[in-house]
This record gives sequence, structure tokens and C-alpha cells, in this order.
Amino acid sequence: MAEALLLEYEALPDAKPALVHGETRDVIHLPTPDLHAGGSLMTAFSRRASSRTFAAAPLSNAVLGALLWAADGVNRPESGGRTAPSAHAFNEIDIYVALATGVYRYDAQGHRLVLKHAIDARNLTGYQDFVGKAPLDLVYVVGTSRLKTMPPQQRDVFSAIAAGAIAQNVALYCASAGLANVIRGWINHRSLSEALKLNEDEIPILAQTVGMPVPQVT
Repeated sequence: MAEALLLEYEALPDAKPALVHGETRDVIHLPTPDLHAGGSLMTAFSRRASSRTFAAAPLSNAVLGALLWAADGVNRPESGGRTAPSAHAFNEIDIYVALATGVYRYDAQGHRLVLKHAIDARNLTGYQDFVGKAPLDLVYVVGTSRLKTMPPQQRDVFSAIAAGAIAQNVALYCASAGLANVIRGWINHRSLSEALKLNEDEIPILAQTVGMPVPQVT
């Protein structure tokens, strides 16, 4: 069997959080998503793609609300069930939302964004040259303390599956809503953890950039 090729990278020497741009609020209440908006699921599958060019225009709160609800929102209020699966309903993945106005955590039960850190950390969510230029970067963070009752050998696998399901939900929403996105695993875990002010039991494992597509020049 050929030896696996591993990505090698060094810490970005000049990667530091930027000052926020725009109004930073402690809580952003998100609009209820329109469940009848967008195209069909099969149309979304046909349009799903990864993009590495994004317009800088910010996304509206209505788009943010619909996108985050699609990602891992509560779709069964009576039970607290989510749009993305999670083994034993541990819901161990938190979605951190990096905007120009600050870093927020998505509170699925309240369908709102809660301020975690008043910095612009978008440029710290990965190494690719387009990182920090799009209006939104999502970071999927594993709350390992929620997995203590799961056998240790299963924790990494099931948390990765949960993060992947959330990322695919976002990708399909983007395809349906005409947004561009790309899922990224090339991140500096330590720098990102510090920027997001994560606790020791919280581990960022995946990021996803979202924005409007750049208009095609004809």
C-alpha cells in the first residue's frame, strides 16, 4: 500500500485577529427560516460544488438564519431534534460563526448568535489564500466533554460524521440559495482555538467558507 500523503504546513507568521468592522452585538436574534424557499433537493444536489472565490458583500440576517437552521437547527421542537444527525443526540458539534463583526456561537435552541469574542477571526480559519476574504466562515467545534459516555475509540469517528453531516447541510443550502461555499480541513487547530477562546475540551475540526459568488464577466 502506498504511503499516505500528509499535508505539511507551518504557522502563518502574520496571522493575527483583525479589528471588527461594523456593529458588534452581544446577541443576534435570527429570523425564522422560510421552509418553502429555495429549489428542490435534487436541484440542490445538481448544483452542489466547492468554490474558492467569494464576493465580499455581507450576508443578511435572514440568510444567516436560514443557513444555520439548515446546518444544525431544531426541526422538532417537541423533542429538540436537529436537522443534522448526532449519535445518541449528544449534539457534540458547536457551530462558531466568524463574521467581520465578531466571533459568535450558534445557539440552536434559541435560534440566535451569541457573541464569544469581539474580533474578526476570519483570516485564522485556514491557510488557503481566499480565507478571510469571504463574509462568513463557519468553524465546527467538538465539545468532547459531551462524549464521555461514548467508548473512546468511537468518539473521533462519530464526531467527524456529525461535523460532515452539518457541513453537507450547509453545502446543500448554499446550492439551493445561490451561495458559494467550500469545506476546509486545513486549519491550525491551536491558533484557531486561541482566536475562538475555546476551552480545553473544545476542538475545532472543520471549517466552511460561505459567501455570494463572484459575478461572471461576460
